[in-house]
Amino acid sequence: MSQTLAKVNKKRKKRNRLIFRTIVLALLLVAVIYALVSNLTDDETNVKAGTQAPDFKLEQINKHNERETVRLSDLEGKGVMLNFWGTWCEPCEDEMPYMESLYPEYKDKGVEIVAVNLDTTKFVVDKFINKYDLTFPVPYDSNKEVMNAYNVEPLPTTFFIDPDGEIVKVVEGGLTLEKIEGYLQQIQP
Repeated sequence: MSQTLAKVNKKRKKRNRLIFRTIVLALLLVAVIYALVSNLTDDETNVKAGTQAPDFKLEQINKHNERETVRLSDLEGKGVMLNFWGTWCEPCEDEMPYMESLYPEYKDKGVEIVAVNLDTTKFVVDKFINKYDLTFPVPYDSNKEVMNAYNVEPLPTTFFIDPDGEIVKVVEGGLTLEKIEGYLQQIQP
């Protein structure tokens, strides 16, 4: 009887190992499929240099400009510096004075600076705009729809768009005054 019990236990262990190995293999297969699908999806939605910039329409927070909303397609024929930022982001804050100092000159040259804010409340953004006396358009992306359309990860991220709506350069991270000016020169009409 003990031999029969030993055989049963041996069969049970063998079956349990087979089940365990099958589960591990199935999990690995699911992980590989997920990774492949994720990479394919990212490539399809990846907004990068050489692609057309997705159109959007957002409410503007600062009213220094004549428009209540900002629509990218309304800026066709102009170069556009499209910056994604938040008030909590130190590099974002560092580049705002540079953008403001260059805005009047490049606006006259046919280049628009648009700084899409990703904060949770407009009040905080309003205080920030007043602190730096920002005059370029600052639209508010409250539901992160435009951020997601542009596949923005780190902040700040800036897209330099030529007058035909094609993205010329994508920069993740803060920019110096010299770099901003160099990219603005590249997208002038």
